[in-house]
Amino acid sequence: MSHSTEKTHRTWPRVLISSALVLLWLVGAGLGGPLFGKIDEVSSNDATAYLPDSAAATEVQKSLGDFLGSDSIPAVVVFSSDAKIDDALKDELAVRLEDATAAEGVKEGSSPVLVSDDGLAAQAFVPIDADAEVGEVTAALSADLRRSVPDGVTVHITGPAGFTADLLAGFSGIDGILLLVALLAVLVILVIVYRSLLLPLIVLCTSMFALCVALLVVWWAAKLGILLLSGQTQGILFILVIGAATDYSLLLVARFREELHSTENRWTAVRAAWKGAFEPILASGGTVIAGLLCLLLSDLKSNSTLGPVAAIGIVFAMLAALTLLPALLGLAGRAAFWPRRPAFEPGLAVQADPLQGRGPWPRLARGIRRHPRAIWIPTALVLAVAAAGAVQLDASGVPQSDLVLGASEARDGQAVLGEHFPGGSGSPVYVLAEESRLQEVADVLLADEGVDGVSVTASDSPSGSAPITEEGITAFGPPGTPAPDPTVVDGRVLVQGTLTDAADSSAAERTVERLRADLKGTDALVGGVTATAVDTNAASIHDRNLIIPVILGVILLILMLLLRAVVAPVLLILTTVLSFGSAMGVAALVFNGVFRFPGADPAVPLFGFVFLVALGIDYNIFLMTRVREESRRHGTREGILRGLSVTGGVITSAGLVLAATFAALSVIPILFLVQIAFIVAFGVLLDTFVVRSLLVPALSYDLGRVIWWPSRLARRDAAQPEASQDATSRDEVSA
Repeated sequence: MSHSTEKTHRTWPRVLISSALVLLWLVGAGLGGPLFGKIDEVSSNDATAYLPDSAAATEVQKSLGDFLGSDSIPAVVVFSSDAKIDDALKDELAVRLEDATAAEGVKEGSSPVLVSDDGLAAQAFVPIDADAEVGEVTAALSADLRRSVPDGVTVHITGPAGFTADLLAGFSGIDGILLLVALLAVLVILVIVYRSLLLPLIVLCTSMFALCVALLVVWWAAKLGILLLSGQTQGILFILVIGAATDYSLLLVARFREELHSTENRWTAVRAAWKGAFEPILASGGTVIAGLLCLLLSDLKSNSTLGPVAAIGIVFAMLAALTLLPALLGLAGRAAFWPRRPAFEPGLAVQADPLQGRGPWPRLARGIRRHPRAIWIPTALVLAVAAAGAVQLDASGVPQSDLVLGASEARDGQAVLGEHFPGGSGSPVYVLAEESRLQEVADVLLADEGVDGVSVTASDSPSGSAPITEEGITAFGPPGTPAPDPTVVDGRVLVQGTLTDAADSSAAERTVERLRADLKGTDALVGGVTATAVDTNAASIHDRNLIIPVILGVILLILMLLLRAVVAPVLLILTTVLSFGSAMGVAALVFNGVFRFPGADPAVPLFGFVFLVALGIDYNIFLMTRVREESRRHGTREGILRGLSVTGGVITSAGLVLAATFAALSVIPILFLVQIAFIVAFGVLLDTFVVRSLLVPALSYDLGRVIWWPSRLARRDAAQPEASQDATSRDEVSA
């Protein structure tokens, strides 16, 4: 058999296997791709659905349907007028409202039109079907009323349904504009990095196929009730998979290009690149997955469900980078890099000694060799000063009206409502109480300065509720009208209190906390929009304080197992935490002084920590696994410089890609996502260009072989390689 025939016999099986892998991923992407437009079928943005089952607001929410008789979300229709609203105008508004609420998606039971004391505004409560498209129903209701009301009357839709519609509108761009911006940013960076047309498309294809298959798994898990999915989780999943898959692809492509210089056969180069990239990709992805799964310890389901959802995404990002990408590179060969195809140059000098190169990374490595302490000490001090600013970040929660950035009809309507009615109108505090203690509970609410009025659910009443005074239940109507009986379910009644302050304000939250304290001993449960916010913030703070230390411990253990050392993992953890603190400090300065945000959700530091620490450790893993490989041959200090020189370009490119993908989250006008976008994007750039490029290599070089303690590499490194290296370093400095 001739050499060419033997080579063909070895090549065809590889081509067939690679083609089968590409076809398999193509089928998976074909099944998952159409689900991009169907996420809303299996997702929910109801804050109560993500509270712990033990939360008081959760139990109250589950009981509302038994008392109110329908699964609906209340909308508050606010009419404001330039002139006083007389009886004639009030009657006309009632007719217009009745016509508008006959539309599909609006349930029966709208309240009468109620005019404010100053006569310049009126309000009505309209139940919106929770199973309908809330955003479309409220938009249609608002449009119908605006067209039909008399001149001089302005209409706003606010209340829980109005704010839900705002959130849905804010998340509406996730399937379209978010993906488009993220992919475009990645494509531009890849074209600049590779100066090629085909290779960026191969990498993007890898990332998109990984996302499609991950979405297929997540969608069905949500459909079957295994996972909870929200717009927030969906956006993070998209960005995380694209960013991680691209990063892993960059690492393997860099190895492949290295091997093509020293290996003529493309399949041999693919195999060698796969072997070299397998451990850092597996370790990096495993570290991110371990950090994400720590979120399962969260009380807040929006956190605990993000963990497995994002972990599924990382699994498929790794699988795509380790199966689909090698198959595509093997099929394309050197043509993937066209028009700058890597030449077969086994004697290339820079491959023998990367420190002799002319690029920025060899020059930086040589600078670290000469002045390590002059680099790492000032760098650490600057980062520490920046980290001190993190205490200025107010992460105690934000009002619901500030969750959506930009214009908001619900926010405007709430402002109008607060000018003419008690601020909490439309979003009452609900108290689930024993029937025998109805008056006792009502008296507590009546005595609180934050409550404007109290009523009890009564199905016999035309309005569905009856007011309660200190004398007991009264009736709407002329004197002598008999008081209706309260609705009783399992021996309990539902008391409603109208708050004097806006339901999402700090004052309203303090009112709920007082009521809960005053109602202790009555077995009463306080729920509603405000109570949900209070319970959510409490759960977020608990999660933050519990999960951050756990993540640090888990990642530290993984690094110790990976690097077979103690000192290096501790060093990497400390520098990454310092990087996170610096990012938070700068974020606090920008949020407060530039954007003037009203604050941040308590989950913002937790999510920022999870992504920055887990992903920041990624780059240190890419660096230190290569350093460890080089240290075996050349000694620790030489290995650090060689590792930095070889990995500098690919890790910087990966950092730029990940920062760009997370920055794309800012196109979604949701405060939480915009803040996460800035923190992670800035933090990744800081980690890539400062921590991983300057602080870690310079500090590791200064410490020398002790970073591998107590592994055998540290003891072996104490011999000739490092001694000769130190002598060489001294000679260079003298020269």
